[in-house]
Amino acid sequence: MKYRKLGRTGLKVSTICLGTMNYGDPVSETEAINIMKNAIAAGVNFLDTADVYAGKKAEESIGKALKGRRHSVVIATKVGLPTGPSPSDGGLTRKHIMQAVEESLRRLQTDYIDLYYAHFPDYETPLEETLRVMDDLVHQGKVRYIGCSNFTVWHTCEALRVSETNNLARFECVEPVYNLLTRDIDMELLPLCANEEIGVCVYNPLAGEMLTGKHQHGKPPAEGRFTHELLGKAYFERYWTDKNWEAVDRLKQLAKEHGCTMAQFAIAWILSNRTITSVLSGTTAVEQLEENLAATEIELSPEELEVCDEVWQMFRPPRFHYAKLP
Repeated sequence: MKYRKLGRTGLKVSTICLGTMNYGDPVSETEAINIMKNAIAAGVNFLDTADVYAGKKAEESIGKALKGRRHSVVIATKVGLPTGPSPSDGGLTRKHIMQAVEESLRRLQTDYIDLYYAHFPDYETPLEETLRVMDDLVHQGKVRYIGCSNFTVWHTCEALRVSETNNLARFECVEPVYNLLTRDIDMELLPLCANEEIGVCVYNPLAGEMLTGKHQHGKPPAEGRFTHELLGKAYFERYWTDKNWEAVDRLKQLAKEHGCTMAQFAIAWILSNRTITSVLSGTTAVEQLEENLAATEIELSPEELEVCDEVWQMFRPPRFHYAKLP
């Protein structure tokens, strides 16, 4: 297993981060614990979850899996999405965060969280309020580092400004979507993270399974992300397009020529970018875990990377853009 520093911190995390969104439901707790133990045995020291995943069962599964080995693993969890019916059961207010962190600590069976993400922006709550309560949690020892997920570039920059101006803990890691079919963060977010030394852990590396090779254009999707009871429709609208299928056909050929699976090629491509710290891999079976771990050893040639860039141009109209890529 390979490790990279999380931004400017001294924390080293595995380049594969185990995503636990489905652990506890639909993946059984027993199987989830088995996958986590296999991942840790293979050198994975980075687990990602949230206080809403699998109806809060994901955090509980992690707590049970890490008994006796908590301090060797970096746990990232998130706060912000609604966790109950009350208007105060969500968002990034001081009230909700203070309550949510205690509940996450209880489910995780730990007294500290290594990386605490703001799951989504809360435009109704001042950034200073959010950052002050997160700073308090850092000083209390309940949280080691803080980060943000799904934030725009301008909002991330504003958070950095607020932290610097008020001498508060700053976001040390971002968690955006990134894959061979969705590369918008290349324009501004990745250059910002490189310049400010912010860690980057990306999710949806396989574009909701579009980059696994398990689905076929013109046929109903196989069981998985696209048929998920709650998220299937969103994934379908996000990725299941004719243009994406055109790109998938070209990328599938590239992977075949390299001699690896399409999923391995997709993950190896992400890790070829040194600004990326880790790839979030939401594996639901040990076999998938083993396949994805093998991707960390794959090196893509400059020619292969160039073809990947050419595929991305399919999604970008040939027009003048307001900014220049670095």
